[in-house]
Amino acid sequence: MAAKNETAVVKQLEPAEHETLALNEAAIDASRRNLAQGAMTPHYGPWKKDVIQLLNDSLATELVCVLRYKRHHFTAQGLASPKIAEEFLVHANEESGHADRLAKRIVQLGGEPDFSPDSLSQRSHAAYDESPDLKAMIKANLIAERVAIETYSQIISLIGDKDSTTRRLLEDILSDEQEHAEELKGWLASD
Repeated sequence: MAAKNETAVVKQLEPAEHETLALNEAAIDASRRNLAQGAMTPHYGPWKKDVIQLLNDSLATELVCVLRYKRHHFTAQGLASPKIAEEFLVHANEESGHADRLAKRIVQLGGEPDFSPDSLSQRSHAAYDESPDLKAMIKANLIAERVAIETYSQIISLIGDKDSTTRRLLEDILSDEQEHAEELKGWLASD
């Protein structure tokens, strides 16, 4: 079969209509003022209150998880319970660390972290649990971790590129929650 040595004619396509990539000079100029706002520049503008609310609800979730894990740590009984009870305490401490990081970010955004015990359970995405047996405790904690995973995944999608610092914080917390869920799943399977 003979090869064709013809020069292909390539027609240059006109670029589709698109928005020109350009910096917002007015926002850059505004960032030179209001120095008391620290890292809060005009870019955070319309989403700041929404992000703070999402973070406060996540803070409530983490605090309820701390309380649930602590209760389970102290009330777990059975042959496997000492090892699992210790892991409940580890999880409680990690959830407490998440809560601290969320509260710090809320303050960085100019908000106030809501630690009010009166509304914690209403604002939390995860439920508190008083299960009496170890298997029910593990199941309740797995459900709560799965709820946290879904919630953080949705918040990360909502935030997108609107607040990259908060997004990275939530991605880091999400990773911990996924590890917790896998560990709890393993405990349920070994029962």
